[in-house]
Amino acid sequence: MKKFDLVVVGGGSGLMVVEAALQKGKTCALIERGKFGGTCLTKGCIPSKMLVYPADMIREAQKAGRIGLDFEPPRVDWQKISKRLWQQIDFHRKIEKSFGQLEGLTIYKGSAEFTGKKTLRVKEPDDGYSQEFEGEIIVLAAGAHSFVPPISNLEQTGYLTSESFFGDKYPEKPWDSLVILGGGAIGAEFAHIFSAFGTKVTLIDRNPRIIKTEEAEVSAFVEAELRAGGVEVLTTCDVISSGRSGDKKHITLENNRSRERQVVEAEEILIASGIRSNSDSLHLENTDIETDAAGWVKTNALLETSQRDVYAIGDINGLYQFRHKANYEAEILINNLFGTGVKKSACYSAVPWAIFTNPQVAHLGMTETQAKETGKPYWVGKNHYSQIAGGISMGISEHSADNGFVKIIIGEEKTILGVHIVGPHASMLVQPFVYLMNSKHRCGQKEVKKADSLICPPVGSYAPIHDSMVIHPSFNELTAWALDNVDWSKGS
Repeated sequence: MKKFDLVVVGGGSGLMVVEAALQKGKTCALIERGKFGGTCLTKGCIPSKMLVYPADMIREAQKAGRIGLDFEPPRVDWQKISKRLWQQIDFHRKIEKSFGQLEGLTIYKGSAEFTGKKTLRVKEPDDGYSQEFEGEIIVLAAGAHSFVPPISNLEQTGYLTSESFFGDKYPEKPWDSLVILGGGAIGAEFAHIFSAFGTKVTLIDRNPRIIKTEEAEVSAFVEAELRAGGVEVLTTCDVISSGRSGDKKHITLENNRSRERQVVEAEEILIASGIRSNSDSLHLENTDIETDAAGWVKTNALLETSQRDVYAIGDINGLYQFRHKANYEAEILINNLFGTGVKKSACYSAVPWAIFTNPQVAHLGMTETQAKETGKPYWVGKNHYSQIAGGISMGISEHSADNGFVKIIIGEEKTILGVHIVGPHASMLVQPFVYLMNSKHRCGQKEVKKADSLICPPVGSYAPIHDSMVIHPSFNELTAWALDNVDWSKGS
């Protein structure tokens, strides 16, 4: 039986671990059933931004009259937009080709299955199987997939998920009408995109409010702006059934409070009802790897699973589903497996994220409700875009419907507990607070700077930036990643 020093399941953030292991001279196996690059590159945050940015510009043009500019209604060149999108997705080919040339790496195309605690085989695309092989260390970075709720007749009706949208069901042009099931980050983003392109969008959620992970006032603000942009938002609605009427699809909804029913018709249905762990295909019953009730692989602060020498990073461990979080965990694991210094623990107290809808949303740390639940004192500071010159220059006044705001939650000793922003450039405005929150965490962990000496990084060092999660994809990466390009061989 062939044996590898390292086996990595998943070609997203797992690629970082493979590269680090090969640099240390380890023999590696990489298992990937889809395109290299992971969800973010091939069917998520990167290609979606090729659609978000044009949609943002359309919305900006529509509001330009208030600052003295007048634009003709924009003409959407869907083919050109789509070409740019597929150029990004097709980057997976270069990645796969590059890894295919690396010495010491064996690539298996297909789905990983455990046959024993440390042995695996790969179910290949033609339904055949590879020979069994063994990994001394195994890293699970297999990600997650869209959850499709059990709706009567849905398979016969037909639908899209983010996987099929960025795949074989990508539309030749924007739909005339679209129903989106799920008002989370993905649903809100697609609602913004297609409503800006002229599609009649209906956004449906079973919860009382959309983007429920956010502050209630942020959710209400986004919902109002989406409605103003032409999106019909239906909350507290369960989907009972679906069907076809000629070239249109329809779904039957039931309000889970009033029990009233209604039928919504559209050209296409997009499912954005959340995600589920890909652990269900790994045959973990042949191992000692534990999952929670939802199938997420359990890990500790060192990203260890319940089985020795098996680790899990990224979406599959259920601890926030963001690429920057997955990359952060990959870096932690690389340090712990191949580094020579002190082992690091993953810390999730300052996980930032952004929702690229209209308006943009950024989130860091606790909501006010969560702060209240701690029973400890806290204070809230708030400021609106209309209260600063930058906002006024954009034509935002105190009476503007899109007068966004920042809300900062402060704890004892003036610690930052949470930051919530809704409005232009929210993803960039929140990032400095991530670094500030990590300053205290970083100093508390300490690190080895010289032999037998544990000291805290000096005030003003770049250490908090280096150790922080940087929202992906956002312009914050432009500044933060400059630190990765420092040429330490050329001091002046």
